[in-house]
Amino acid sequence: MSVSQSDSKQAGAEHQRLQEEKQRKKNWKRWGPYLPERQWGTVREDYSAEGEAWESFPFDHAGKRAYRWGADGLLGFCDRQGRLCFSLALWNGKDDRIKERLFGLDSKQGNHGEDVKELYYYLDSTPTHSYSKALYKYPQAAFPYAQLIHENAIRDRNAPEFEIFETGVFDEDRYFDVQVEYAKAGPNDILIRYTISNRGPDTAAVHVLPKLWFRNTWIWGCEHEGCTLKPMIRKVSSDKLELNHETLGNFIFRANKASDGTKPKFLFCENETNTQVLYGKEQYTPYVKDAINRYLVEGDKEAVNPQQHGTISAAYYPLTIAGGGRVSVEMRLYDHKEKPASVFGKNFASVFEARRSEADVFYQQVADGGDDIERSVIQRQAYAGLLWTKQFYHYSVLDWLRGDDAVAAAPTARLTGRNSDWRHLYNNEVISMPDKWEYPWYAAWDLAFHMIPFADIDPHFAKEQLILLLREWYMHPNGQMPAYEWGFDDVNPPVHAWACWQVYLKGKAKGDADIGFLERVFHKLMLNFTWWVNRKDPEGHNLFAGGFLGLDNIGLFDRSKPLPGNGRLMQADGTAWMAFYCTNMLSIAMELAKNNSNYEDVTSKFFEHFVSIADAINHFGGSGLWDAEDGFYYDKLRNAHNPSSSVTLKIRSIVGLLPLCAVGVLEENVINSL
Repeated sequence: MSVSQSDSKQAGAEHQRLQEEKQRKKNWKRWGPYLPERQWGTVREDYSAEGEAWESFPFDHAGKRAYRWGADGLLGFCDRQGRLCFSLALWNGKDDRIKERLFGLDSKQGNHGEDVKELYYYLDSTPTHSYSKALYKYPQAAFPYAQLIHENAIRDRNAPEFEIFETGVFDEDRYFDVQVEYAKAGPNDILIRYTISNRGPDTAAVHVLPKLWFRNTWIWGCEHEGCTLKPMIRKVSSDKLELNHETLGNFIFRANKASDGTKPKFLFCENETNTQVLYGKEQYTPYVKDAINRYLVEGDKEAVNPQQHGTISAAYYPLTIAGGGRVSVEMRLYDHKEKPASVFGKNFASVFEARRSEADVFYQQVADGGDDIERSVIQRQAYAGLLWTKQFYHYSVLDWLRGDDAVAAAPTARLTGRNSDWRHLYNNEVISMPDKWEYPWYAAWDLAFHMIPFADIDPHFAKEQLILLLREWYMHPNGQMPAYEWGFDDVNPPVHAWACWQVYLKGKAKGDADIGFLERVFHKLMLNFTWWVNRKDPEGHNLFAGGFLGLDNIGLFDRSKPLPGNGRLMQADGTAWMAFYCTNMLSIAMELAKNNSNYEDVTSKFFEHFVSIADAINHFGGSGLWDAEDGFYYDKLRNAHNPSSSVTLKIRSIVGLLPLCAVGVLEENVINSL
C-alpha cells in the first residue's frame, strides 16, 4: 500500500506526535492502555509468610481489597503513573459479580499452569495511543467460573486445557461483542466510545458501567506514596464529574446519553478494602471497594455513597439490546484547562475519524507487507498486541519487604526470602510486559525481544526501555539484571546486548546512527558481562551454567535449583548464550571504535573471549560438550567429589541447537582499520 496525495496533510500526524513526545514539547504518552489486566496473584501484592502469591491475593479478593502497588481492569486506560484509571465493567443480570476484570486459573487450579479464561482481543493502537481499539466477548449466560475451575481440576497434564468456549456459554452466538475505542484530541483530552453488539437471536439486557477510580496511594504510610492528600471524584451535574488529584491535576469526565437514549446514573464508593467481609474488622468507610457490585448484583441500595463523591465512580447504563442490534456509549475525560469547545456531537465524531485515518496512514508507512493486504493486517494487529501490553509497573522492593505497618504487615521471615537481595530495586514506569494477565510483570529477555519490532514504530521508546533495565535502580550493584518478579535473581539469557545492537542497526539503516545510545548501554553491559563471567563460570573454564535461562521444560530437573551432592552442570545453552553475548559486544565495540580509538582494546578482548568459549565448548576435557557420534551438543553433569568425572545428559532439545546462534561476521576491512 502507498500513501495517496489525499493523505499528505495527515501523513506525518502520528510521527509528529512521536517527535513532540521525544522532544518533551507535548506529553502525548501521558495516557495509554497502561492498566494491568491482573494485579491480584502477583508477588508485589503478596504479604504472606509463605510467599504463595496466588493464595495470598486470590481472584475472589480482587473486587473487595485495595491494591498496594497498582490496579487492574478490563481493557482500560490510565496515566503513566497509574494514578487515575478508567476501564470497562459489565453485568448481564445473571453473574454473581460485575465483570470488571479478567478471570483465569492459578498455577494449582489449571492443569497447564496459569491461564486466562476469557475471550478478548487487542485490535489496534498507535505508538502514542492517539487511537486504540480492543474487543471483549461477554456471554449472556452466567459466566462459568465454577465450571472452568472444576473441569480443569479433574484433568491431568496429559489432557488439554478446558477452555471457556467449551462451556457452551457462546452457543447460538448468545453473547455481546463490546468494542472499546480511545482517541486523543490532545495529550490530556481522551475520547472513549463503547459499541455493544448483541450477537444473539433474542433481545438481551446488559448493564454497562464505565469505571473511573484513583489508585489507592493514601493509606500506606509515608514512603514514596501516602503523604499526599486523598483525591476525590464528585458529581457536578447529571452527566459530569469533577476529579481532583494533588499531583495529576484537575480533570472533567463527561458521560453522554447512549445511542438508544439511555442516560447514565453515577454511582460512588471508595477504593478501600472491605475489611468487615475479608477480616471481620470494622471498615474505615462504609462505602468500600465492592459497594457498586453490592448495589447492582445484591440489590443493596445503601452500599453506595448518597453524597455522590468518592475515589471510585461508575456511569451506570442499563441497556436492552435487540438480537442483532447495537448500542454505543460515548464518554470524554479531559484536563479542566483543556476544555473542548464541544464535548460530543460532530466534534467527537471528527476526532475519532481523524485519529483512525492517521493510524491507517501511519501503518501504511511502516508496514513491510507491500501490497499483501492480509500480511499488513496481521502485522498491524501484532503491533497492537505489543502496544496494549505496555503496563504501569510499580514495585519498591525495600518498602515491600518492610511491609506497610497495620495495613499490610509483612512477616519478618520475608526479610531474607524472595527478592530480599534486591532492596535497591525501585520500579515506577510504563514497561513492556510479556502479557498483562499471564505475565503482568516485566521479564528481561522478553523485553529485549519486544524492542526489536518496537524500534520500527517507536525507536525512542525501544531505546528508553533497553536503557531502563541497565539503570542503577534496576541493575544490581554486582552487575546482574533483574530477571522477573517471581525471582529477580534468577537468570534470563543474556540477549540485551543483541537487542541494543539490533535497535541501533535499525536506526542506522534509516539514517539515525545513535552512537550516544550505543555508548551509553555498552558501559552498563560491560558490568553485566563481568557478572556472568564471575558468577556463572566459577571454575574459570568458559563453560557456563545460567540456571533457568528462560527455557521451560528442556532439562531433566530444575536447573535453577542447587544440584544434589553439590554437582555442577556445564550447560551447552548457557555457554552458547555467552558466546553469543561476546559476538554482540564485539560488534558494538567495533562500531564505537570507528569513532573512538579507545574502544580498540576492548574489541580484541571480546574477540579473544569468544575464541576461548568456542574452544571450551568443543575441546575442554577432550571433547567439551560436543558428542561427535551423535553430532550434537549436550549438557554435562560433573561430580563434585571427582571433578574429572562427568555424565553426559543425552537429551535432544534446543539446548544442543543454541550454539548455532553464536555466529558473527567480521569484515576484513574493519579488522584492518582497527
